[in-house]
Amino acid sequence: MLVMWCTRTALGRLQRIAPCTVTGFNRAMSTLPKVYVTRKVPQDGLDILRKSGQVQFEMWDSDDPVPRVELLKKVKGCEGILCVLTEKIDTQLLNAAGPNLKVVSTMSVGFDHLSLDELKKRGIRVGYTPDVLTDSVAELTVALLLATSRRLIEATHEAKTGGWGTWRTLWLCDHELANSTVGILGLGRIGVAIAERLKPFKVKKFIYTDVAPRPELANMIEAEYVSLDELAKQSDFLAICCALTPETYGICDWNLFSKMKKNAIFINTSRGGVVNQEDLYEALSTGLIAGAGLDVTNPEPLPTHHPLFTLKNCVILPHIASASYTTRNSMSALAANNLLAGLRGEPMPKELKL
Repeated sequence: MLVMWCTRTALGRLQRIAPCTVTGFNRAMSTLPKVYVTRKVPQDGLDILRKSGQVQFEMWDSDDPVPRVELLKKVKGCEGILCVLTEKIDTQLLNAAGPNLKVVSTMSVGFDHLSLDELKKRGIRVGYTPDVLTDSVAELTVALLLATSRRLIEATHEAKTGGWGTWRTLWLCDHELANSTVGILGLGRIGVAIAERLKPFKVKKFIYTDVAPRPELANMIEAEYVSLDELAKQSDFLAICCALTPETYGICDWNLFSKMKKNAIFINTSRGGVVNQEDLYEALSTGLIAGAGLDVTNPEPLPTHHPLFTLKNCVILPHIASASYTTRNSMSALAANNLLAGLRGEPMPKELKL
């Protein structure tokens, strides 16, 4: 754990200049809003907090999650919390923080870890980090789609373990993007960015479904709005890009998979909770669909003994869609700026309207 209130060097200089100034300095620091940062976040965000001179902040200095007991203790009396998606900001935590809490800034585009109704009831503002991760997530989604549909992980294993013998006519054959129909469940910034990257592969048609038609976004990629049933029936590749809400929880279940083509590839880079993983296993293991690529699971991490790991036609990544240096630093910076703006009572760069 690391307390980032001031540097020893700065304090030492103050002591050498005038001992009485140190007392005033400490008094001034103690009046600044208290903030808790729940994880070791990328440097750009830390620099913004440190150089702002507007907060005193304490950080859990680890790549691993802060223990819940420690978190509940550290948020007491805080006016701001900068968190990541592994921390549940629920009634218990908000009660522990107390009435001074004004702002929660999450370094994520998803917000299913936040109790939004409770935050709204208490008048606590929420910042999040959309847009800055769009490119990174779209790139990873395309990479995962190709790795799954072209059986790259399976092929690499065969090459490493002696399965690569004489050339065979149909060995490791797979499914092309050319002349295919790509479906998108949840058409937002990321869905559009995925489609834009897939266009050069000569995709024949883009279709999508959402809570309602989104013509402005759809026109950017010439996508057709269809029902969820039609999305399942028509898609050769189905990319899941929706937020996790009570309405979307488990939406990708046997009912969806049973309507999909036998050669269909299912890709999820949104949230693990939108997929019924038991139904997905049955669909993959019985050949109901051709393959699946998952960057997100439920729970995370997925236990290594989970049946999905036994399938050759299922590629599972450890939630790395936004894992580029540029994106993670941008997320950290945006989360810090959201926090500071919220504490000043100003509009946040990206505020979640409750």
